[in-house]
Amino acid sequence: MPVKPPPVRPRTHDLAAASAAGRAALGWLHTARFLTTAAQLHQLPPLDVPEIAFVGRSNAGKSTAINTLTQQTQLAFASKKPGRTQHINLFALGRQGQMDAVLTDLPGYGYAAVPQADKQRWQRVMANYLVTRPNLTGVVMLCDPRHGLKELDETLLEVIRPRVEQGLQFLVLLTKADKLNRGEQAKALSIARLQVGGGEAMLFSAHTRQGVEQAALWLRALAGAASPSAGGQG
Repeated sequence: MPVKPPPVRPRTHDLAAASAAGRAALGWLHTARFLTTAAQLHQLPPLDVPEIAFVGRSNAGKSTAINTLTQQTQLAFASKKPGRTQHINLFALGRQGQMDAVLTDLPGYGYAAVPQADKQRWQRVMANYLVTRPNLTGVVMLCDPRHGLKELDETLLEVIRPRVEQGLQFLVLLTKADKLNRGEQAKALSIARLQVGGGEAMLFSAHTRQGVEQAALWLRALAGAASPSAGGQG
């Protein structure tokens, strides 16, 4: 009977390097500061730096995830009443005096108490933004894994699919992962990976910090790959 080889474990210096890279990525995200807000696309400034949009249902924990990643408690407006954010908010990233990339907080969608006309208007604005914004290089979708991707999430995936095929990077963050046990987490992650063809999926918890460094590294790598100036940030 063949002897089973021992499991390969990361070496200590590999773990240290990964942790250092994660801290550096979080340090870079901590530079986030408010840039501008807009109610319509034509009000957004033209930019030539990478732009990464955060999207998701109104109760998916989008604002909390942005605040956790940037280590700022009130950068993105986190309300106990979903559906409050009705503007496109841009946050600049990079040391003072320079801008490496931009995080875009798009209005949450799908909240039942928002009037139907407002829902439809914002769905059109979001779709147009995702299809036409020239410097958009990545999209992060926030999803509560207890409920999975809903119809509006899948519709959004279809909207961006042509751009994903052209190179747009896409990530699903399964928020509130601490609400699930390990088996449920594994199942939710497996399902999400099947649904996001061409994209990635990660477990995320603002409460336990599960996936926070991993998501920060994804964002940092995306901005660094798209912007030479971002590559020099430590």
